[in-house]
Amino acid sequence: MPGKYLRISGGIIEEEKSFGTRKGSSVTVENLFFNTPARLKYIKTLQTELSSITDIINRISLSHPAIAFRLVHDGNQLLRTAGNGDLQQAVAGVYGTKTARKMLAIQSEDLDFQITGLVSIPEVTRASRNYVTVILNGRYIRNYNLQKAIIDGYGSRLMIGRYPIAIINIETDALLLDVNVHPSKREVRISKEKELQTLLNQAIQEAMNNVSFIPSGLENLSFKRESTIYNRPEQMNVELEDGNPQKKESQQVDEAQDNWSSLKNSYENILEEERGSSISIIGESNSQHTVLDEQLPVVPEEHDEPVFTTVKKMEKEVVIEKTFPQLYYFGQMHGTYLFAQNEHGLYMIDQHAAQERIKYEYYREEIAKVSTDSQGLLIPITIELPLDEFIQVKENLYKLEEIGISLQSFGKQTFLLDQHPVWFASGQEEAIVNDILQMLLKENNISIKKLREAAAIMMSCKRSIKANHYINEAEAKQLLKDLAATKNPYNCPHGRPVLIHFTNNDIEKMFKRIQDPH
Repeated sequence: MPGKYLRISGGIIEEEKSFGTRKGSSVTVENLFFNTPARLKYIKTLQTELSSITDIINRISLSHPAIAFRLVHDGNQLLRTAGNGDLQQAVAGVYGTKTARKMLAIQSEDLDFQITGLVSIPEVTRASRNYVTVILNGRYIRNYNLQKAIIDGYGSRLMIGRYPIAIINIETDALLLDVNVHPSKREVRISKEKELQTLLNQAIQEAMNNVSFIPSGLENLSFKRESTIYNRPEQMNVELEDGNPQKKESQQVDEAQDNWSSLKNSYENILEEERGSSISIIGESNSQHTVLDEQLPVVPEEHDEPVFTTVKKMEKEVVIEKTFPQLYYFGQMHGTYLFAQNEHGLYMIDQHAAQERIKYEYYREEIAKVSTDSQGLLIPITIELPLDEFIQVKENLYKLEEIGISLQSFGKQTFLLDQHPVWFASGQEEAIVNDILQMLLKENNISIKKLREAAAIMMSCKRSIKANHYINEAEAKQLLKDLAATKNPYNCPHGRPVLIHFTNNDIEKMFKRIQDPH
């Protein structure tokens, strides 16, 4: 079937004819604002506009993985996707193969909504929530509440200030949508949004609960620092042999420099080889997850049109263990890190993060058992706020009273706390109330569930062993035993990893017992 050539100017078709072309469409835009000079004044810098264009193309390519997209700027290819209908390969084209290999598939549905998509494992995060893409009936939309439901689904697995990469595809009846909220159609009103938020949150939680991850230690190493074993050549004390002293010194320094460069390059090659591929996955034994293994698109460098080939597709099933791995403790470093081993390799455990997780789950359960009763204080606690925050809190005192907190105005910028819930930790009342006030100021609302969650996190942090605190062998073994009994032994309540893993293969490669293939 022949192609079609269209030339449009100012919304008017100036030329239309049949045209021999390859499969697909090419769009060229020139003099975009020739008839709207007022809008031209508000255009930002070239790089800013290019960034916006790239973002839009990224979202469209993720929304339609069955279509191959290619974005070129000044002769440089900025984006290229496979167009074979595989969302994971579309992610590879947008975010890279390393990220695509660390995405988990999710799927959930109810009577009104069907959800599919990919979400990143907890260790793959970004500093912005802009990497969360929500697609509704094939169209990319912006919806803060849905983004929040996705992020909340990770629970305490994300570090504070970090956000996942997610591509969520939602299918629903068009009768449940109002797409005329905004001219750009980016914002959509959903009549059953609360139910959709709950479904999204549960889908993420299920994916995270079924597969938990111990980060690879090798992946986080950097060999670009100075070695503590092999000194840099300029630091070496060269011994002179018989013959010309200057010549011998020069030769040995050159040899040392070559050895240092060779060592550094070999380690960097190992790191690059292992980056993104070594990760332990542990979860429920009846769950099945697949990871990408050399099946992402290989893009030829020089072609006039998108031509994609794929390496032999090999979907390997992850070996999933039912329980936390059995660890055998054998040492401690700097009163901060514990060392353990098993047949799968070496494990390093952050003792503070481990005890934080243990205490957090204990306090979370204990706080949930306590009633909503309040207790009065013989001596009120003084809480002072900036004037603007004081005014906002004063307007919302009734919300605090609903959860058992009584604040009385005392001066222009001060409250007196004379009553609080009975489950507040002794000695932590002021800190907990300040956290609650910040929650109120930020979200203009208070959730009892979040409130108790925050209190459990704070108490677990303050009551856990710190760095530079040495513990004996019996205490270390008990800590590992208690950690194994938790529901999520892999992250502290703040999202930091509790332990990392060096496989036997990792260690053998670092010591060059396994030679690189040539």
